[in-house]
Amino acid sequence: QVDLVDSGGGLVQAGDSLTLSCTASGRTFYMYDAGWFRQAPGREREFVASINWRSRIDYVDSVKGRFTISRDNGKSTVSLQMNNLQPEDTAVYYCNAATEGYKLGSPQSYWGQGTQVTVSS
Repeated sequence: QVDLVDSGGGLVQAGDSLTLSCTASGRTFYMYDAGWFRQAPGREREFVASINWRSRIDYVDSVKGRFTISRDNGKSTVSLQMNNLQPEDTAVYYCNAATEGYKLGSPQSYWGQGTQVTVSS
């Protein structure tokens, strides 16, 4: 099992940038896939970005070219650099991690507590 702590959210204006950070416990973070999901009020949880244990990266189409996911296995962290934020990005963002054989976002995955991102126009 791994514990995840999310941080870095805040209130910004459209066009601004934020960096979200997720810090994992334990010595085996390098074995995990990791990523970020978000949920806006009244909407379903949405996949945002992922970086697997071999550093292969995927993004949802709406954030391509604006968001960058990265990981540092030595520090047991995964980050999400968010540029040119828009009001449509407003949501609670959750870090997620899963071991080999399980999908990110599945019931077998682990979640951070979430961090609020609010973008005003």
